[in-house]
Amino acid sequence: MNATKAFPDERVTIYIKNGTYYEKIRIPEFNDCISLIGESKEKTIITYDDYFGKMNLGRNSTFYTYTMLVEGNDFSATNLTIQNASGDIGQAVALSIMGDRAYVFNCNILGNQDTLYASGNNSRQYFKDCYIEGTTDFIFGKATVLFENCQIHSLKNSYITAASTPEGTAFGFVFKNCTLTADKNVTQVYLGRPWRIYAKTVFIECKMGNHILPQGWENWSKPEVEKTAFYAEYKCNGEGYKPKERVSWSHQLTKKEAKKYTVENILFKDQRFF
Repeated sequence: MNATKAFPDERVTIYIKNGTYYEKIRIPEFNDCISLIGESKEKTIITYDDYFGKMNLGRNSTFYTYTMLVEGNDFSATNLTIQNASGDIGQAVALSIMGDRAYVFNCNILGNQDTLYASGNNSRQYFKDCYIEGTTDFIFGKATVLFENCQIHSLKNSYITAASTPEGTAFGFVFKNCTLTADKNVTQVYLGRPWRIYAKTVFIECKMGNHILPQGWENWSKPEVEKTAFYAEYKCNGEGYKPKERVSWSHQLTKKEAKKYTVENILFKDQRFF
């Protein structure tokens, strides 16, 4: 990365051979159009082990714990494992994406609490055919993100998402055709709770294991968010999909409403997405 041209005229592709790379990777905002392509998802591993207590930088220490930080726009990653290996020891980010138009394909994103920080102002991100695992709030942030055909794996009883969607945003976190799984001892997992009061998270045609709690969603001890957050599902399946038992302030989308959740509307509309 240090040898990569700033503000490149064309896409820069970096091929990464199989191996375990123990280092923190930062892709700055002046390094747009970077593609990282691993030799194989299982054997091309970028890993580090920073966590909240180790950083010791005050209340915002979480945001310094990343293994990989992406600030540049038009980033893509393919065939990689990106891991925070610190263990279940508090907030510890594996992948943090702040840039716009990020595409992550066929990757493993591994960690515990706060595995994936999907944020950035007006950032749009697309995760396809990925495996993402963690414990508490392991997918969090304010970006508009589409997760398609992904496996979302819970390592313990807790919460999958903690969106902080800005007010007025059309889409927050959208999961389409994803599979929600868990370790065998995990039995009580919420689909999400609101990090900020306008959180938006929607699951569409996803398969939910029996570890998903019947109520589905939690208000994070902030009853006022029941009027502002938007949590919804549509035509999901599996033992964990119990629409009649969900909290009263969540939604089951109509067919007409669900039709709005297309790749084009979520990510591409009115702007380029490479």
